[in-house]
Amino acid sequence: MIKRKIIAVLLLIASVANAQDLKKEDVKKEVIRLLDSINKAKLPDTKSGVSNDEHWYDRISLRGYAQIRYNGLFSTNDKVSCDQCDKSWGTTSTDPNAKANNGLFIRRARLVFSGQVHPNVFFYFQPDFASSPSTGIQNFVQIRDLYFDLSFDKKKEYRLRVGQSKIPYGFENMQSSSQRLTLDRADGINSSIANERDLGMFFYWAPAEIRKRFEMLVKDGYKGSGDFGVFALGVYNGQIANKIDGNRDLNVVARVTYPFVIGNQIIEPGIQAYTGKWAFTGEISSGVIVNDPQYIKDQRVGATFVLYPKPFGIQTEYNIGTGPRYNTVTKTVDVTDLDGGYVLLNYKWDLKKQRLYPFAKFQYYDGGKKYEKDARSYVVRDYEFGVEWQPLKAFELTAEYVVADRTFVDSALPINRQQGNLLRLQAQFNF
Repeated sequence: MIKRKIIAVLLLIASVANAQDLKKEDVKKEVIRLLDSINKAKLPDTKSGVSNDEHWYDRISLRGYAQIRYNGLFSTNDKVSCDQCDKSWGTTSTDPNAKANNGLFIRRARLVFSGQVHPNVFFYFQPDFASSPSTGIQNFVQIRDLYFDLSFDKKKEYRLRVGQSKIPYGFENMQSSSQRLTLDRADGINSSIANERDLGMFFYWAPAEIRKRFEMLVKDGYKGSGDFGVFALGVYNGQIANKIDGNRDLNVVARVTYPFVIGNQIIEPGIQAYTGKWAFTGEISSGVIVNDPQYIKDQRVGATFVLYPKPFGIQTEYNIGTGPRYNTVTKTVDVTDLDGGYVLLNYKWDLKKQRLYPFAKFQYYDGGKKYEKDARSYVVRDYEFGVEWQPLKAFELTAEYVVADRTFVDSALPINRQQGNLLRLQAQFNF
């Protein structure tokens, strides 16, 4: 068939030179049409069985989202802040005259490149163009995810994930920020792994049917966590993403979760745990004493329960553990117990092609944050009330009112309890 088309093209070209009455423009159009059909034809490779016209980039998809925030409305205390949450919320400066960082702020600007580059190899790469370190520099590119899934069966129920990816600990940590209702993750769970990611190797297992259910819970607007398997087991550096490991002690993590269908409802209980050693690499101030700073015990275990909003939903998690925490009395970093979690109530309201999600959340945390200055000590009791409105698939608007009571102390701020309220706004664009 292809040979016949080539012969036809040659004959048409010859006719242009020999036929006076034939319109050359018509011949040109026909030649282009035939050449285009030849280019699209499947030319099988006898050795591999793969068509020669298939390129690697044909298997790669591209999507993304961006979030723009404003935290400057009705603030009663600009000293209320959360360094791990949003660097445009309040200020952590020790200067009493410092102004809050309450201007418009690009919280996230992410592109996701992904694809099944081989029947047994899945590729995922997500850079963020709005990273903001503690130096005050804004909007530089940083890798969030770069991993490969190697599957061992045709249904892809058994996978080995290698690279930088989310650590399978907690539901809210696994949940994409493009899906989450509240603007920030709860301190009690998120203090386990900053940015939720690290370099590691993880084994995931989930039946094909359950993998489809995980996908549906995200696709159909139920605010799922995504597909991180029914069972997960892995090792990782334990030093947070984009940082060189500070010791040779790999952390070990395990998670079990399952979305059950009960009548018209779907519930998902889960349990997770990790153990390892944390290494300080510059977080400790001069004069603060730490015993064995390269090998600090870091262990947690947590439980999750999710009732997906059909239309009313409940999401709650709690964890306990042991980790480093600044002691204001002795000016040392001690290994102490920690605990914390949250309860989120939400409602999914479908209005023709629009969606509305009213929500309310309470969170609590009593412990340290190993990746902040001096393993900063926290006691957090926050209430959040808000609504997410999705008039279009490509646009979401969230308004969240926060009633905060946050104590966070280190060597520079040994006495620092801040209470206050504010209204936070976020516009999200999906593409």
